[in-house]
Amino acid sequence: MSLDGWGHVTLRPEDDEDMWHIYNLIQEGDEVYAPAIRRVQTISATGSTESHRKKMMLTLEVTRIVFSPATSAPSTSSAAGPSTPGATPEATAALHVSGRVSAEARDVKMGSFHTLDLEANRNVRLMKAEWDSISLERVEEACVEGRGAEVGAIVCGEGTAAVCLLSEHMTTVRQRIDIPVPRKRMGSATLHEKVRTTCPGFTRDSLYDFIFAEATRTGNKALLTARPKFVRVHVSSPHVHSLVEVLKSPEIATQLKETKFAREGIMLDKFFKMLGTDELRAWYGPEHVELAADRGAIGTLLISDELFRANDPKQRKRFVAMVEAVRDKGGEVLIFSSMHESGEQLNQLTGIAALLTFPLDIEVVEEEERLAKEEAAAAALAGAPSIDA
Repeated sequence: MSLDGWGHVTLRPEDDEDMWHIYNLIQEGDEVYAPAIRRVQTISATGSTESHRKKMMLTLEVTRIVFSPATSAPSTSSAAGPSTPGATPEATAALHVSGRVSAEARDVKMGSFHTLDLEANRNVRLMKAEWDSISLERVEEACVEGRGAEVGAIVCGEGTAAVCLLSEHMTTVRQRIDIPVPRKRMGSATLHEKVRTTCPGFTRDSLYDFIFAEATRTGNKALLTARPKFVRVHVSSPHVHSLVEVLKSPEIATQLKETKFAREGIMLDKFFKMLGTDELRAWYGPEHVELAADRGAIGTLLISDELFRANDPKQRKRFVAMVEAVRDKGGEVLIFSSMHESGEQLNQLTGIAALLTFPLDIEVVEEEERLAKEEAAAAALAGAPSIDA
């Protein structure tokens, strides 16, 4: 396996994060060799036809890839009643790879269609005609031991909560809780009334106190030992997208400054602030960012992994070239995961943005590009042989 050459790698995914890495590695036209279950028909000596499912190894030339994130546990509501502790099964992401059979296999015709359901703890071999720098970097990152550092978060508000797990590349909602809170009734003093008359942090602090009161009552040593790791942060809304706001808060940024997703959130926030105060140093959109890269003006490139999953190989090569150009000139490149809230925000902004080291006026640069194209066209026309009638 070498840069810009043919090669293959055998991977063994162990968790959802690994499945996400494989999803980002596989492209249309690649070949995948993995276990499969296929219905096979056989004809007996008497001429009767029998059909049965058979396990086999198949090689497919990929035409379609579908990633299904881990399904979070169903919402808990007052109507459903309390859930049984430990009853929720472990959520696991699914990866489906479809294509034509491209290598000889017993009982399977060459060129026939099949879908491989890739599973955790099963080997999968990926073959590419050309490995670019982004793919090689992804493989290296996936194989680093201890790279799957995880952070738990409970985003809560009055009557609602989402229990989340953040890893380097994914935000997974493991449990949602929605309980209707009755409004104050005439002549009654309800708990709701007391909550409403306190500060917005009451829900957060009450949940924190309840967790450790229960941990003390039940003798949960693991939870009590982890108490110093708990941090309470104010958010403007009790929704998962508020995690972006949390990650850039000073108390969290200090503790998680070495994690990939925290760094991405901080830089995206810096970009939006720059866009509001000095727009000549904050560019976004593929065409404009490419122009800035050509001029060596990019200090930090923010790019979504979604752009590298383009079906058109030319588009992927275009973005790979941008990344390499920025790095060659000493710039920083942050590849955002579209499975994080910060990645979703970047995708809404075309999926690519840049913080420039010096100001550039977009209109001036575009005019320079237009004049350069006109001069090149005029030079080509002047150099072309004339044809006499």
